[in-house]
Amino acid sequence: MSELTEFLDTVRRKTDATLEQMVPRSDVEPARLHEAMRWSLFAGGKRIRPAILIAVGRTFGADGARLMRTSGAIEMIHTYSLIHDDLPSMDDDDMRRGKLTCHKQFGEATAILAGDVLQTLAFKTIADDEGLSCEMRIKLISLIADAAGTPAGMVAGQQLDLDAEGKTLGIDEIETIHRGKTGAIISASALAGAIIGEASAEEQNCIEQYASNLGLLFQTTDDLLDVTEQSETLGKTAGKDISSGKATYPSHLGMDRALALADQIRSQAVSALLPINYDTTLLQMLADMILNRKR
Repeated sequence: MSELTEFLDTVRRKTDATLEQMVPRSDVEPARLHEAMRWSLFAGGKRIRPAILIAVGRTFGADGARLMRTSGAIEMIHTYSLIHDDLPSMDDDDMRRGKLTCHKQFGEATAILAGDVLQTLAFKTIADDEGLSCEMRIKLISLIADAAGTPAGMVAGQQLDLDAEGKTLGIDEIETIHRGKTGAIISASALAGAIIGEASAEEQNCIEQYASNLGLLFQTTDDLLDVTEQSETLGKTAGKDISSGKATYPSHLGMDRALALADQIRSQAVSALLPINYDTTLLQMLADMILNRKR
């Protein structure tokens, strides 16, 4: 087992254990709502965002236990966004992580509420984290709220993505969408790890540049996989970007240029780590994994 594979496996186990403690059991009333939350939250996600947070925190010497609640909160935010993104009024998808989407299993109304609760529970999880100072908790809540919202966060990016369907956009406009809808939460994950690890302002700036490129890389490879992989491999409906008229790098640049751009973005992410005087090998491996991922 490679170092990265072992790290990701450990992150998945510890994140799931943390989430088990924070999320109500499915037999607690209202049981249907809690079952819907768990349906999506424990559907076998890769836990990439917690992995980025924990890898950055570890780089700066943060104790692992201090990172877990915030990493769980990030995963709740991510899962809530997937539940809402799959709704018929949004991307209208039937499959997520290889199983029925939340609204297909529980109905639209319950799916919306499940997403709502995961979002609010995420912020409560950080607010109640007695392992962090009050000042640090406030900083983390503000960071994640900005990344999840508007004007440059995930929800803003999702709105721009909806507005762009069927339109021809320039490459800068596509990048703005990608940096918002996918990159913002990935950037916040990395910065949260740096904050908990008490990185300096200069180090946080390097991590922000690294993570900004990492988020853009993740969405770029996601767009490429939508074209090249089958639904069974992706765990969601393949070819959805094309059928929905989404603005993507492959549709704008073609496959070869989009692949070359992904390589360039990966290089920019890794280069941003050079001024950091700590071992950033794990962070570089994460960039390589995202570049070469299959699903």
